[in-house]
Amino acid sequence: MQVRVQSAPFDYGAECAGFGLGGADVGAVVTFLGVVRDDRGGLSRMEIEHYPGMTEKAIAAMADEATRRWSLADVLVIHRHGPLQPGEAIMMVATAARHRKAAFEAAEFLMDYLKSRAPFWKKEIGADGAEWVAAKDEDEDALGRW
Repeated sequence: MQVRVQSAPFDYGAECAGFGLGGADVGAVVTFLGVVRDDRGGLSRMEIEHYPGMTEKAIAAMADEATRRWSLADVLVIHRHGPLQPGEAIMMVATAARHRKAAFEAAEFLMDYLKSRAPFWKKEIGADGAEWVAAKDEDEDALGRW
């Protein structure tokens, strides 16, 4: 299991290459890449803040829970912080499991957690000023299925 919170960009292809491969018990690998999008138009950048140490610990706890619940062979979570431009990669989740259903469900569980509960604070900055991103009801509702 790896959890990385970093400001530097990451190479999605390089991170995916070889992830979960080589184990005789792995039958499925699922990966997801989250990208900064400009929902309202005019986004100059998104700034993501976090508490070093606390954030990694919280995400690792969720990755451990996913590993237990879905008997995962491996997990990778990368989440960036700092200023990010529209179109840049913001986060990645990868899961490896014996069966595809477990790999998909675990990846969705981790993505839902990262979207609504991971200790990050996001601010959108555009030509019309800056605004903190509030939690969305649909993101909170997504956690209810787990």
